[in-house]
Amino acid sequence: MARMIDWRDRSHMSRRALMKSIGAAAGAAIALPRLAAGQTAQNSAPPTSTFPTQRDYTPGAPPVSYPDPDVLTVDPAFNQLRVNNTAIHRLWTGAMWSEGPAWCSQGKYLVWSDIPNNRQLRWLDDDGRVTVFRSPSNNSNGNTFDFQGRQVSCEHTGRRIVRYEHDGSITVVAAAYMGMRLNSPNDLAPHPDGSYWFTDPPAGFQLYEGAPEAQGGPGNPQGRLRSTVGQLVGVGTLKREITTANVYRADPSGKVDMMISQMQLPGNPNGIAFGPDYKKLYVVTNGIVHSFELDTNNKLSNQKQFSDFMIDGVQCRTDGIRVDINGNLWCGSNAGQRLGYSGVTVWSPEGKLLGRIRLPETCANLAFGGPKRNRLFMTAGQSLYAVYVATQGASPG
Repeated sequence: MARMIDWRDRSHMSRRALMKSIGAAAGAAIALPRLAAGQTAQNSAPPTSTFPTQRDYTPGAPPVSYPDPDVLTVDPAFNQLRVNNTAIHRLWTGAMWSEGPAWCSQGKYLVWSDIPNNRQLRWLDDDGRVTVFRSPSNNSNGNTFDFQGRQVSCEHTGRRIVRYEHDGSITVVAAAYMGMRLNSPNDLAPHPDGSYWFTDPPAGFQLYEGAPEAQGGPGNPQGRLRSTVGQLVGVGTLKREITTANVYRADPSGKVDMMISQMQLPGNPNGIAFGPDYKKLYVVTNGIVHSFELDTNNKLSNQKQFSDFMIDGVQCRTDGIRVDINGNLWCGSNAGQRLGYSGVTVWSPEGKLLGRIRLPETCANLAFGGPKRNRLFMTAGQSLYAVYVATQGASPG
């Protein structure tokens, strides 16, 4: 175990000795995950986490020494992606369940969804204020900004994709496929051709995050859930109309095409992202990422499982994903009660684990933002966190 440094005694140490001690401690912290990964058998019990649950994120708390001990290098390649003289900051807390962060470059703010509270929140870059951006939000989930700088959102109770135009009007981008109403669009990714690719699982039919189906639907067969209570007029009056494991493309013309069917994906799809050259598509399903090759005619092929997301014997399932300019995948991590494994996992384009960011809460989604697009924003449970990185996001929003 690395020797703890008593910062009260720093006046008795030379600067060179102090930096040497810091480097030794950081090196030990970086090496531990690699050793654990190499020594843990496939079926052995996961190692006991050493995650420092006592870390104080409140304003005015003692600062964390550099490099941040909760940014972990697993493979040396991650050292080119991390910034050693920066720390993870909790920017705000007070949500019920945070998802869908997206960065607005013109306004220099981050918007995200507090789904159960039926609102969108906004963090302002100029002074760090958080305000309610939209309420009600139709229990919005995933958000993005397209190549024209317009916000596009997935709505649970609206059962649709909407776009907020620059003049303040709202356009319904997609609400049905072949005449059948969508379920509850979850996440989306803009394409340079003006289209939006999105997933459509049934999460919005939950009482907590949306509106149950009307009586007789698969989620409310006997009608015990009063689906219209507390809802706007017309919400909760419909049943499920379409299968729930599909991925769609909404064309600029208004046409909606099914690109991936439930026959191709095990479970319900969730997060979605393109590679930096738009020749690859990544889709999350059941907490696992699948990759597809994408040609210029929007044809998908060569489906592969990207990773099983097992780290040190711990299942670090993901929800939302983002890709950086080098093609690396940055994935929210949900390890349940395994403290020290929830947060963010970072993977090479070949599916090799490069590094981890540890958070004290489950991290659902993330986004690159900041004026230089080099700040990673993480929506984790009740809170919003951020850390600077040495790369940039590949796509807008």
